Amino acid sequence: MSKTRIAIIGTGGIAGAHVNSYLRMKDVEVIGGADIVKGKARAFLDSFDLKDAKDYPSAREMLDALKPDAVSVTTYNSTHAECTVEALRHGCHVLLEKPMTVTLNEALAIRKAEKAAGKIVTVGFQPRYDVRMQKIKEVIQSGALGKIYYVQTGGGRFRGIPGGTFIEKQYAGVGALADIGCYGLDMALNAIGYPRPLTVSASSFDYFGKSKKYNSPKDAARFSVDDFCGAFIRLEGGITLDFRMSWAMHMDTTGATIFLGTDGGLKVEPSSPGHPWGGAWDGSCGPVTLFHDYLGTPTHTPIPLPEPKEDNFYLKCRAFVDAVVKGKSAPIPTSEIIYNQAIIDGIIRSSASGREVSVEFTED
Repeated sequence: MSKTRIAIIGTGGIAGAHVNSYLRMKDVEVIGGADIVKGKARAFLDSFDLKDAKDYPSAREMLDALKPDAVSVTTYNSTHAECTVEALRHGCHVLLEKPMTVTLNEALAIRKAEKAAGKIVTVGFQPRYDVRMQKIKEVIQSGALGKIYYVQTGGGRFRGIPGGTFIEKQYAGVGALADIGCYGLDMALNAIGYPRPLTVSASSFDYFGKSKKYNSPKDAARFSVDDFCGAFIRLEGGITLDFRMSWAMHMDTTGATIFLGTDGGLKVEPSSPGHPWGGAWDGSCGPVTLFHDYLGTPTHTPIPLPEPKEDNFYLKCRAFVDAVVKGKSAPIPTSEIIYNQAIIDGIIRSSASGREVSVEFTED
């Protein structure tokens, strides 16, 4: 049986989840890894007993030497675009970890390279494969809510500031906004059909990250991203999106995700308010309730949620491999996620300028 030859660009923490998933697939061979940190790729490959896989100090050298069928790009955010474009130019399909990029221009560069290469780029939002998230989308797409006009979403950690490259702008680009905020945006936007963003008015803060009271002195000194952000976003179709995301705050949750429509409303509660990871993102959610009228009387109906039967991360990687092998379109296409990225870009620009900004772009 012919195997899909996959290489890993960037051998940090999240790369391990990709390799663990690929190792479960009999039709996949992990053939190499690249990392700019000396010795890191070799140590990473050896940790999975991938003795025959080759290690390289750069993506370009690995792509030139191995010519893989596909790659996982698992570098830090600020290099997502350059590594993905390089892989596409070498004729590879790409599974790109979230967030797609930091800026909208970087996302547009990926879209342009993807079209030129005739390969697929799928973006790593594993919550799409969670059966509970799929049920939420099913309810909304059924028309039970009528015309959707307002959505509130996000998520929040009471305390949950990461370390490493997550907290430095030169590597991550942004903080909580991109790290976990992109999940909250995708959950809501995917459910309502990914309408195009029009304007963004936002604020972001870094009070906890830069405080030695809430962060280690070493990390507080190098903290240069956001630990909380909030935004008011206008979308096509007369829809307003109210968004907030937190790494740290004096509150147990930023609230439920809600969808308001002319015929009903849907409330998606956080998985565990007060828990450091509480929030309706990353494939987790608590009770889901439909609010509606029955015989002219306001009432509500709990929505039964199915239990997950498979790891969402594995399903994400499996869907990518299947698309590569069968010549399918990208499971989570850049044509959708570019709107997610446009909102993140708008939040960055609005926060920096202190005013509302327009979201305007065209694709080549």
